[in-house]
Amino acid sequence: MGTDSSLAAQAPQPGDSYVRSFARGLEVIRSFSQQAPAQTLSEVAQRTGLTRAGARRILLTLQALGYVDSDGRQFRLTPRILDLGFAYLSSMPFWSLAEPEMESLADEIGESCSAAVLEGTDVVYVLRVHTHKIMRTSLGVGSRLPAYCTALGRVLLAGLNEADLRQRLLASGVQRNTEHTVTDIDELVDRIGQVRQQGWSLVNQELEEGLISVAAPILNRSGKVIAAINISGQVNRTDVQAMQQRYLPALLQRARSISARIG
Repeated sequence: MGTDSSLAAQAPQPGDSYVRSFARGLEVIRSFSQQAPAQTLSEVAQRTGLTRAGARRILLTLQALGYVDSDGRQFRLTPRILDLGFAYLSSMPFWSLAEPEMESLADEIGESCSAAVLEGTDVVYVLRVHTHKIMRTSLGVGSRLPAYCTALGRVLLAGLNEADLRQRLLASGVQRNTEHTVTDIDELVDRIGQVRQQGWSLVNQELEEGLISVAAPILNRSGKVIAAINISGQVNRTDVQAMQQRYLPALLQRARSISARIG
């Protein structure tokens, strides 16, 4: 679920400050996914809108650099591609401060704990501490989920001003994932406003049936929301009351501790 194009500024034009070939190379990398882990040259060209010749040049360049491998027909990303994501994580040293707090929290409560940042209309996972498999889809670092229907997302969206918040919600392609999903934009704005006031968010089965999650913000030294951490569980063993009474205080304490370490 990618960022809606309406959020982006007008596409830059080739010139001294924009290298089109580099941008196309990134498009080729992003064309690989869980749904398309291996692709032929034609499939890459189709997914990226490039010509076969253009896609071939980029794929062979990535192969020469060690980021792509091929069996002669299909291309795949290699583990070296992880270096690009690790560069982001290693450039943000506060994650090393957050991880022990999150591991301690997960051990204390026996539920999974995650950290995420906001990118466009999505939350992107940057740290995961697993205890139980709570979703049909395996989530890991780099996974994306829509912000509007997740506790992490609503905490992150609460850090935006009103105009930016509404714009992102309108660009989110809001849809009903379950019977509990809030899809009305005005109601979402109101709920996120409440999150902003109370300093945490609880979302009950709006992303997936049976999944419940509570999240709190991570703040930098100026008080700006830069990330969020959450606790997720199954509603049949951890209901709303348990989340608020048993888990929320511990989550808020860890969020404040991480924020203080960053500051």
